[in-house]
Parts: sequence; structure tokens; C-alpha cells
Amino acid sequence: MNASVRAPAIAGWRAELSLVYAARGRRTVPIQRSHYGPLLVQKALYPEAEVCHHIIVHPPAGMAGGDSLTLIAKLEENAAVLMTTPGATKWYRAPHAAAQQALQFNLAAGASLEWLPQENIYFDHANVDSMIEVNLAAGAYFIGWDIACFGRQAANENFASGRVFNRFRIRAQQRLLWQERALYRAGDALFTSPIGLGGKRVCGVCVLAGERVNRSMLEHARALSAPGGAALTLLPGVLLIRYLGDSAEAAQKFFRAVWQALRPELLGRAAITPRIWST
Repeated sequence: MNASVRAPAIAGWRAELSLVYAARGRRTVPIQRSHYGPLLVQKALYPEAEVCHHIIVHPPAGMAGGDSLTLIAKLEENAAVLMTTPGATKWYRAPHAAAQQALQFNLAAGASLEWLPQENIYFDHANVDSMIEVNLAAGAYFIGWDIACFGRQAANENFASGRVFNRFRIRAQQRLLWQERALYRAGDALFTSPIGLGGKRVCGVCVLAGERVNRSMLEHARALSAPGGAALTLLPGVLLIRYLGDSAEAAQKFFRAVWQALRPELLGRAAITPRIWST
């Protein structure tokens, strides 16, 4: 079940985790795991009969310049997996080299993945390259979100210098369904413009993707209360729900409410909250 991944020769912390899941009867089980460096997965939990709940753990809890993190998950036919993280990912100052993150999720026919992490906190002087890629086969479904916090609010820190390049891409049956590329450079007008962040420090997007995404889900999400309001976009096979505000906690609360409301419609399952959210 465990295998080693050859260590790269480049300086900085390297962490890689590769997971494969399969449906065995009514239950999804992890059937393969390989890792290198400080990126681990805890014991599979089953608060609901079919879905495998997994907590992805990065023990350093932060990324510095030159660090890289790679997570690859493959879901075989009809597998159902929910992934979350125990805490926020902190991106430290990195004046000399970027910190990199690559997440790739490959879903076979009938599979479903819920990627529900805590937020990303970008410290002043952070330098980040991040990519999330989702590949869906016919009848596969994805729910996930990405939340960005610029500067440490608790330390009264602003994002005065730094760069964050985020990419999020979803393909369905090898066809590009949706793609977003966002480059945040400290000092750019994007941070203050009314068509950008408008002076807010927290932004996020929640994505639902799959063949069953429809207008009723859009209307259902629109009825939910969001601090400062939410922006919603319905595309063929994709529903986007965006948060813009000053609170990572509020963003998490809103996206979790969206997940609880729309999960039954998209996946046919009532929302069972991951245990780690209560600790």
C-alpha cells in the first residue's frame, strides 16, 4: 500500500502524495498510497456508509520559498471521496523563490470528489504558484472551493509586497469545462478596484461541476445568506459561487452552507459534516 517517491534534488521542502480510491461494495476504500516528504493522509473515516472521508495533513502547515506540494488523487468508477484539511495553509514570505502547489484530481465514470479545505493565508512578501486541476469522466461530479486571505489579519498585516498566481481548471471527458487564472501582485489596482477586490482582503470560489448542475441549484444557492452578498455564475455543467469580504471564517461558513444545501441535489446524499470541523 505504501511506496516511495524519489526525492528531487532541488533545495526546499518537497512533499508529494498520490492516492487511488475504489468502490468495494457500498463503501469506497483507499487502495493505493505513495508519498514523499511531509504530506500525509490520516485514517479513512466513514461517518456515512458509502463515502470515504480523508484528512490531508501537511505537518509543517506552511509553505516557504522553494517548497513544493503535489497531491494527486485518482477515483475509480463510482468511488466517492470527501477530502478536507485540519487547518489553514500558510504561505510565508518568499523573496527569492516561489512556493508551489499542484493538486490534480482524476475522476472515473460515476465517481464524486468533494475537496473542502481550510483557507490559504498569504503572508506579506509571499511568492506563490498554485494549480488545481480536475478531470471528470462521464457521470463524475466535483464540489470544491479555494479561499484566499491576503495578509495576516490577526497580526494586522497587509499584503504590501508579494505575488500569488492561482489557476483552477476543470475538464469533462477531456473537454475544457471551465478555467480561471488569477494573478495577484501587491500594489496592483486589482486590490482596490471596484471590479477587483474593492479593498477586501478575502476572496474565494466554490465550484460544483458535473452533468446534473442546473438552474435550480443556482436559485437555491442564490437564496442563501452571504456576508456582503455573493456572485453566482451558471455555465454548462458548472456552477460558480464567489465570496468577497474581510473574513476567512465568514467565507468558510458561507461555502459550507452552500455545500450542505446543494450536496443532496448534486450527489444525492445528505451533507454529513467532517468530524475535524468540530474540533
